Amino acid sequence: MGFSHGDDSANLNSLDPFMPLQINIGQASEAGLRERNEDYLGAVTPDAELLATKGALLAVADGVGGNAGGREAAEMTVRGLLTDYYATPETWGASTALDKVLTALNRWVQSHAGRHRDMAGMATTLSVLVLRGTHYTLAHIGDSRIYRLRDGQLQQLTTDHVWDRPDMKHVLKRAIGLDEQLQIDYAEGELRADDVFAIMTDGVWEPLGQKNIHEILQLYNNPQMAADDLVKRALAQGGQDNATVQVVRITQLGRENLADMMAEARRLSLPPRLKPGAQLDDFEVLELLHESRASLLYRVKNMLNGQICVLKTLQPQLADDAESCNGLVNEEWLGRRVVSHYFTQVLPIPPERRSCLYYVMSWHVGATLQHKLDTGQHFSVADVASIGIRLVKGLAALHRLNIVHRDIKPANLHLGEDGKLRILDLGVALNSNTHNTLAPGNPGTPSFMAPELFTGAVADVQCDLYAAGVTLYYLLTRRYPYGEIEPFQRPRFSNPVSPTRYRPDISQWLENIVLKAVAVDRNIRFETAEEMLLALEVGERKPLLSSPRTSLVERNPLLLWQWIAVFSILANVLLIYLLVVT
Repeated sequence: MGFSHGDDSANLNSLDPFMPLQINIGQASEAGLRERNEDYLGAVTPDAELLATKGALLAVADGVGGNAGGREAAEMTVRGLLTDYYATPETWGASTALDKVLTALNRWVQSHAGRHRDMAGMATTLSVLVLRGTHYTLAHIGDSRIYRLRDGQLQQLTTDHVWDRPDMKHVLKRAIGLDEQLQIDYAEGELRADDVFAIMTDGVWEPLGQKNIHEILQLYNNPQMAADDLVKRALAQGGQDNATVQVVRITQLGRENLADMMAEARRLSLPPRLKPGAQLDDFEVLELLHESRASLLYRVKNMLNGQICVLKTLQPQLADDAESCNGLVNEEWLGRRVVSHYFTQVLPIPPERRSCLYYVMSWHVGATLQHKLDTGQHFSVADVASIGIRLVKGLAALHRLNIVHRDIKPANLHLGEDGKLRILDLGVALNSNTHNTLAPGNPGTPSFMAPELFTGAVADVQCDLYAAGVTLYYLLTRRYPYGEIEPFQRPRFSNPVSPTRYRPDISQWLENIVLKAVAVDRNIRFETAEEMLLALEVGERKPLLSSPRTSLVERNPLLLWQWIAVFSILANVLLIYLLVVT
């Protein structure tokens, strides 16, 4: 099985997973020759955390209707959208969140018009742009427009919802408040640095035309100067309507958003089971490497450059299993962000070249530690100490990104023929961005799970270090410190069996480290990977003291009192018997 190359002394620094999207916005709006400006615009650029999960939101509306109805419809729609969108759950995609909010706002506009006679017929166009990470989402209804300038080319991204007749070209077929059944156009796409988007009402695009819009957007690097000039020229060229425009330039892309990746994955189907010689997009299947209940791993060749890779996907029967599909996407998303040779190297695939749900990683000759154990390999004490140092270094790199692996075990540790250790399978890994996208519970392997996880605690850094300790114990003894734990079993943890009982040649300093890592009491265990790494590196030069044995009262105070009660009852029964006999 193959994975990324690297040197054990390589830098463990990882890319910042929260690098924010950076944009510049310009806005301009004038009433022109009209007595009242019935257009309304708004934008929200939230703080970094919300920007990463929900994105920046820009909206332009052009109100229609008698008296003040048009302005009120436009303003209340934009204000309501800018507020309510950020109150939707983070697990909703941008399109879903916009649709829910706009449906409610459409009902409000219709209800308001029905309650106030002077507001009858009030409605508004609406063009919305959400910018998040590396993607954009637009929502549109009416005859306002959204343009994008990319690489010198101007493209209109929206379609006007007006009647296709010369005498009715200004009559709207669709608008917020016009019909009970709201029909919004949605579209999504990838962002690029230096993309420029312009959202404008018909009071700007109609008098200017696309050629002039193109020239003005290319003329200015400053979005505010571009917005001012667009409105000024639209009115100067005979514009009779209100003129409103927002211009936004992408100055720096953010990190790809997990919610966006999962939304994209929902549009992809799982590939069928593949045989050697089969082709999937740019990859030719060479052999099936591994098969489990949920996943399939193939060794494949990239036909574009000849590179040998590993392709991971799910069993075809899991096509409707959202939890498994989300886990695969989560694994790819985290794999892209962990830049360390202790982890697999996930290879980029352009979205347009991926037709199914899978991801690829680099190939490296070697095998998992579990495979080596199953084939009879014996690990010396020095081997296990060396593996422990590299394993904990990898965990330290992961934990610095606030990521918990949750399934450390020999089957997820790959030892290459170059001697490099790599941690596999981030499918159930947990970080602050995945709490709401992955299934609840603790999905680890029971024999490697910390005691607190069986009582519903959330996995944390110490749980990974506990699993690392069990892994080292197993490599040394082929046994578990508390015995093998079956799925759905509710184990009782006492004191662990000393590994020297099974293998007397284990050094005392290494035994102390392993027993400290697998202690039932969290206060005895290592708090951080760095602390455990230091203990392994100094070894017998500065050995740890033996961990204190956990007393029964500390392990299970209720059981202690139950035994005291039993002995008290037996003592009383004995006393009564002696009195009766006497």
